[in-house]
Amino acid sequence: MRVGAHVSIADGVHLAVDRQRDVGGNCGQIFTHSPQVWQDPNVGDDEAAAFREGTGEKLDGPWVIHSSYLVNLCTPKDDLREKSIDAMQKEVDAADKLGIEYVNVHLGAHTGAGVEGGLDNAASALDELDIPDGVTVLVESDAGSGTKLGGDFEHLAEVLDRSEQDLDICLDTAHMFAAGYDLSSAEGVEETVAEFDDVVGLEHLECVHLNDSKHECGTNKDEHAHIGEGLIGEDGMRAFVNHEDLRDVPLVLETPNEDGKGFAWNIERVKELRE
Repeated sequence: MRVGAHVSIADGVHLAVDRQRDVGGNCGQIFTHSPQVWQDPNVGDDEAAAFREGTGEKLDGPWVIHSSYLVNLCTPKDDLREKSIDAMQKEVDAADKLGIEYVNVHLGAHTGAGVEGGLDNAASALDELDIPDGVTVLVESDAGSGTKLGGDFEHLAEVLDRSEQDLDICLDTAHMFAAGYDLSSAEGVEETVAEFDDVVGLEHLECVHLNDSKHECGTNKDEHAHIGEGLIGEDGMRAFVNHEDLRDVPLVLETPNEDGKGFAWNIERVKELRE
């Protein structure tokens, strides 16, 4: 079972390896810099070498880089589009340097361009990237608030179809739930997985952000809860992590650190739910 968490790279990206092990993870996710600002990854050669060596010796993998929250691939605004493309190019280059397989990105918001215009913008922005061999961009499902795209599986399928890049998908359970896909029961999980397979294709699913939700299904509210303690709940989480089509997909937790529970508690909870 590949399960881990989004860990810090404070004081050096190579330290993320032992932080992952400390919480019981064997795969995981990082930011290369603060996700709230436009900033270039700053990864030294020695750090990168130590990260690659540590990962190879101590973890099963894979790692995922999560792109900046400021990136908006759907935007009709030229300046934001160019910043987003530049930021993504630097992320895929950093992934190549670190030996990381995946860079995860949200589509963003169309802000008036319309769904079709936003999807075209996203696909064409991704097509501007020079993605190194061995690195794949993962388009993440979204909670779907406002004009954000990616809440519907059809949005994900359309971007994969319209782009010339070899893209894949990262599903977020809290986002799917917020967008209206009911994962709170075994039946709901089965229906959702079948729909994803029909619309997008399970062959494109390379990672899952495993998070419970603090809000009801279909509210478009994105706030994560501890595994089994949110509104997806224990039954839904158990059904998800044991679904036969999902058992080999890496699970990366972005659960909260509150109520005396952090990543270690949540990773252990996932392991307990796996049958």
